[in-house]
Amino acid sequence: MKLKNYLIVVKDIEKSRRFYEDLFELEMLVDNDGNMVLSDGLALQEEKYWKEFLGKEIIPESNSCELYFEEADIEGFISKLESMYPEVKYVNRLMTHSWGQKVIRFYDPDGNLIEVGTPM
Repeated sequence: MKLKNYLIVVKDIEKSRRFYEDLFELEMLVDNDGNMVLSDGLALQEEKYWKEFLGKEIIPESNSCELYFEEADIEGFISKLESMYPEVKYVNRLMTHSWGQKVIRFYDPDGNLIEVGTPM
């Protein structure tokens, strides 16, 4: 058995697709009417379908998991983020952990937590 994809719930799948394409250069591989698979295994599913499947409300900014990306030019990434998505909500601005890794954490447009750090 192998892990195939990881799925996040989004309100507007096209808006989310553009966000992940713009910032992380992911590409759409499959588009199945409210369910989309991007490169690197990220799957997007529209909230209305997820609610229907689960019968429960979605809790944005639940902080129960995060998408983690690595970027050597983190300052360049932050400039790109700030120019393309100035409304982004930060968990923490650029910081340096005790082990030397620089990281930034923020939410995507649907409250999914993202961390971008320099390579370990």
